[in-house]
Amino acid sequence: MIRYRSVVFDCDSTLSALEGIEELAAGQRREVEALTDAAMRGEVPLDQVYGRRLDLIRPTRSRVEALVSLYVDRLVDDAAAAVAGLRSAGVRVRVVSGGLLPAVLGLARHLGLSDDDVSAVPIHFDETGAYTGYDTAAPAARAGGKAEVIRAWREASHLPGPVMFVGDGATDLEARQEVDLFVAYAGVLDRPRVTAAAPVVLHARSLAPVLPLALGDMPPDDEAGRAVYDRGKRLIDEGSLEWK
Repeated sequence: MIRYRSVVFDCDSTLSALEGIEELAAGQRREVEALTDAAMRGEVPLDQVYGRRLDLIRPTRSRVEALVSLYVDRLVDDAAAAVAGLRSAGVRVRVVSGGLLPAVLGLARHLGLSDDDVSAVPIHFDETGAYTGYDTAAPAARAGGKAEVIRAWREASHLPGPVMFVGDGATDLEARQEVDLFVAYAGVLDRPRVTAAAPVVLHARSLAPVLPLALGDMPPDDEAGRAVYDRGKRLIDEGSLEWK
């Protein structure tokens, strides 16, 4: 089995079991959820809904900062342990997300990653903390943007290959040609168009299987890493991983 030297994760509904922008939606949640779901199923390009969602929500700085704790509280089972296990084995771990940069950075820092390991969408506030817009040039705010980010990281030698990408949505699937293996994560939400097109689907409500999938028959040397590696292997043996 190939041993992967880099693993890239999506954030929302992958590392964490929530959609951050939907959590900010409050009274507009139903409309925002519908827009998000249409984009993640691949029915409409993300750039057609990204600004519309934020214009509906107009999140304040304080609400975006509070989203960090929600991301952490709703971490998918074994997400932190899997990231730590990968890093202890020398694997480069990065996050590419269509989420809001301050919140995604907060989650990444909690997982021990640096700010340089994250690509997400910057958001702008005025001096009172009121929403004034977002960075429309951010790649992850448009269709095909995650593929652009991963391509740029690889060209700059920030992602040694082979590279695995784990994500749940259509914007993640778009990047499959830029990596050596795309894994559709269906443990939070199963998006049929994505899982049908992915070469590998992870169905467990846990990210532990990513560790043996990435490391092959070479588990981490540390005790904690070996424990999550073994847990991931058990889940794979129980049928959580679907190869096409």
